[in-house]
Amino acid sequence: MPRRSASSVGAPSAGATTDGTTHILRASLKPKLYRDVEIDSTASLSALAEAIIAAFEFDFDHAFGFYSKLDSNYHSSPQKYELFADMESGTSDAGSVAQTPVSRAFAKVGKKMLFLFDYGDEWRFQVELLKLGSKAPGRRYPRLLVASGDAPAQYPDTDQDQD
Repeated sequence: MPRRSASSVGAPSAGATTDGTTHILRASLKPKLYRDVEIDSTASLSALAEAIIAAFEFDFDHAFGFYSKLDSNYHSSPQKYELFADMESGTSDAGSVAQTPVSRAFAKVGKKMLFLFDYGDEWRFQVELLKLGSKAPGRRYPRLLVASGDAPAQYPDTDQDQD
């Protein structure tokens, strides 16, 4: 019998209808550098990506993907979703980030995926489903719940050139 995490006790099952539920996820760059975000369970992975990037105060200006392998061999992930799959001329064997709900990619508490943002600079966020929640009337989603650590500069000022 699979173990249940204490944080999932009393939470709605991810396999049940996701109307009225939220996903509470942690996006980490380092152990003490993370953001906890709550998002509507029916929202797309694209919306989750945008929420994570906003939580770290980055510009949402690059391609991205979600991968089940957390290491540098992410291309061979059995479960992957990429922005390239949504592009008209895109050639990707991955699933769509625009059409895949968060509840499908993160179906169980404890599920982790690599969120790779900007394939050039390779910002690697580990995203983990911490728990499921319930939507509150009048509350807007996604929303930032916790910010731990100072976000790094997306584009460090390394340009010391003088004209």
